[in-house]
Amino acid sequence: MIRLRIIELLEEQQKTKYWLYKRMEMSYGNFNKLVNNETSSIRFENLEKLSLLLNCPIDDLFEITRSETE
Repeated sequence: MIRLRIIELLEEQQKTKYWLYKRMEMSYGNFNKLVNNETSSIRFENLEKLSLLLNCPIDDLFEITRSETE
């Protein structure tokens, strides 16, 4: 399973979800799903924005986790 590390990256940089939300220019519902790993797809432009805003390479946004069935 792949999950986004947005919360961890924000904490490392001492930034808030609100700070990121205001800069992502997306609806709060979609933003909240993205941050809470409740989305099944992500637009490339949103990945690029996250990478730029969080000042990290795109691969730092992701973490591969073991599924509960493994």
